[in-house]
Amino acid sequence: MLSIENLNVFYGESHVLHDLSFDLEAGETVAVMGRNGMGKTTLLKALIGMIPSRSGQIRLNDCELVSAKSYERVAAGFGYVPQGRMIFPYLSVEENILSGMDRIKRPVIPDYIFDSFPVLHEMRNRRGGNLSGGQQQQLAIARALVSEPKVLILDEPTEGIQPSIIKDIARALNRLKKERDFALIVSEQVLTFTLDIADRFLIIEKGRFVHTDRRENVDADRIMRYLTI
Repeated sequence: MLSIENLNVFYGESHVLHDLSFDLEAGETVAVMGRNGMGKTTLLKALIGMIPSRSGQIRLNDCELVSAKSYERVAAGFGYVPQGRMIFPYLSVEENILSGMDRIKRPVIPDYIFDSFPVLHEMRNRRGGNLSGGQQQQLAIARALVSEPKVLILDEPTEGIQPSIIKDIARALNRLKKERDFALIVSEQVLTFTLDIADRFLIIEKGRFVHTDRRENVDADRIMRYLTI
């Protein structure tokens, strides 16, 4: 469904991502893992179009997107939850979610959102900035999901969230993936979270993929060595 080929990204004259290639199947979850500064967030920003790519291809369902604007990539089927969540703190929970439905004339929040994240229904009239970190993360995911993405991209979704909420988010994502039929790319450093959701693991080191594992034969110890070196 999604094909990334020989993607190269620069910051000025600094070559940050080097010929990265991978595919994503419909309904699959790929975890991109690595230490801070290795290129995880840069890769996700390049996919959504926040950072330009110097060369390479990004093809979603045969639609070439490497030169497309961010809003065109969303229209083509990308959903994006940035690191730090970036919800609108002075808008209510309900208004935050509706902001993800700006292409719909008379938007109504679908039932599956509140079924999956019941705390958002309880707090639907509360300002987003008054939610806890875990609740804001659920809100950011909900806002991305209402655009009906084919590929949902999550950047460090467990950052600053307590373990019990991380488990809740993993369960919700696994259920929603099956019900809503989307694929998932997640950038993470928390291996326990990715072991709950990922079908495949890509380890990035200095802008290059250095190790890959499938769920059925994942070598957790080896991945942890890349995360802690």
